[in-house]
Amino acid sequence: MIKVAIVEDNKNVREGFRALINHEPDMMCICACELVSEALEKLPRFEPDVILMDIQLPDGTGIECTAKLKTMMPSVHIVVVTVYEDSVRIFQALQAGACGYLLKLANQKRIIQAIREAQEGGVPMTPAIARKVIGQFQNKPRDVEEIESLTPREMEVLELIMHGLSNKEIADRMGVSLAAVKFHLQHVYEKLHVHSRTDAALRYKEYQNPDEP
Repeated sequence: MIKVAIVEDNKNVREGFRALINHEPDMMCICACELVSEALEKLPRFEPDVILMDIQLPDGTGIECTAKLKTMMPSVHIVVVTVYEDSVRIFQALQAGACGYLLKLANQKRIIQAIREAQEGGVPMTPAIARKVIGQFQNKPRDVEEIESLTPREMEVLELIMHGLSNKEIADRMGVSLAAVKFHLQHVYEKLHVHSRTDAALRYKEYQNPDEP
């Protein structure tokens, strides 16, 4: 019996996943959470085999939740199921320890298949997501001097962006004003010659993996 947990704040989606899982003879939904805090408190006690994880949650991100749960339960298999399909979030999720990444548009059969793949040690992804992963690894690394020119504060802001935090969440984490975060972020854009959070995060990803082709 595959023990599955759900971390999803949308009640309809959460209950839909629960019913879908419990309909399978070899699966059982043992816990369904709607908050990061709830997941961190309950899931280590329930010891699921596979977790379906949303990204945007009311009290944090599924990416942060994934990283913390993998520290607490190294053997658990976490599959991100979300509406977001940009390369930054995909890499953030995989770096945090997720073994798979699916879109909520995936049909029910694919969700069940992903749970079984994860339990068997596979890497469940839709073809479109897999292409984004391959494409990113094919990008050539850029000049690392630009990132190394960032101040420690600017680097800290960039690191938190990589973990999926909003400007307000970054301000709270760093103990500074929202204006200060925007000020640091503007300097990051200027030094890296980018125009968005996504581009800045991708540049940082390249910096972290200089040996990738």
